[in-house]
Amino acid sequence: MPALDRAADLALLIDAVTEAGALAARYAGPTPVLHEKPGGQGPVTEADLAVDRLLHQRLTAARPDYGWLSEETLDGPERLVRSRVFIIDPIDGTRAFAEGQDSWAHSLAIAEKGEIIAAAIFLPLKSMLYTAEKGGGAKLNGKQIQPSDCAEFSQARVLGARANYEPQHWRGAVPGVERHYRPSLAWRLSLVAEGAFDAMLTLRPSWEWDIAAGALILSEAGARVTDRRGNPLIFNNPHPQLNGVLAAGPRLHAALLSELRPDEMAPRLKG
Repeated sequence: MPALDRAADLALLIDAVTEAGALAARYAGPTPVLHEKPGGQGPVTEADLAVDRLLHQRLTAARPDYGWLSEETLDGPERLVRSRVFIIDPIDGTRAFAEGQDSWAHSLAIAEKGEIIAAAIFLPLKSMLYTAEKGGGAKLNGKQIQPSDCAEFSQARVLGARANYEPQHWRGAVPGVERHYRPSLAWRLSLVAEGAFDAMLTLRPSWEWDIAAGALILSEAGARVTDRRGNPLIFNNPHPQLNGVLAAGPRLHAALLSELRPDEMAPRLKG
C-alpha cells in the first residue's frame, strides 16, 4: 500500500476518532447504564452503541471497499475476503466510562492482509491522541514517542491485571516488577509505546479490537509486541482473538518472554 494511501487512511481515522470523542463526552459521567452482554462478552452502554454507529457510518462511507470488525457490531464472514479491514473498539474501558472515570479510550485501526497499517487511540477526557502509520513512526499529540530501554525486572514498571502474576504462568519465581494497572487495554499499550511504563502483558485470549491500534503504535515507536509465546500478531482472523499480548522495549520483552511458561502448560486465566 503506498505511503500516501496510508497517510490518507490515518487522516480519516483521526477525523473519525475526534468525532467519536465529542459524541462519547456527551454521555460521560456517572449516569450511563451498564448492561452485561450475553455469553460473558463484557459490558456495554448506550454510548458504546452510539459511537459504534457513528464510526461505522463515517468510516464505511469513506472506504466502502474495506471490511468491518467492531466489538459492538455483529461479526460476519464478509470481512475475511477484504484486503483491508477496519478494526474498532468504540469505547475501550466501558466499566471505567460508566463509573465516570476519564481513563477510557476509542481504538481505531486498519489492517491490510493481517497487518495493521494505520491506527489512532484517543482518550478524549485526557486530551491524549496516539497515532501511527506503518513506516511513519508513532506520535502522542503530534510528537514522536519511543519506549523505555529498561531491561531489569527490579526497575521495570509493568501494566497488567493481578491474574497475570499467578505463579503457574511463570517458569520460576514471578518477576519482581513494579505492578500497575489501567482499565483500558488500548491505553496500556500506548503508555508502553510512549515510555511512561516499561511493559504490559495480558496472558488470556485477547480480542483483536482491544489490541490492533496499540500494536502498530508500539511497533512504530520502537517497542516489541507479540503474543504470549513471542509470535507476531496477525489480525482479521476468522475468530478474532489473539493468544495474549506481551509488549515492551526489545530487551525487557526478551527477558519477560524467557520467564513465561508455555501457555499449554499453564491454566487459562479467568479475566
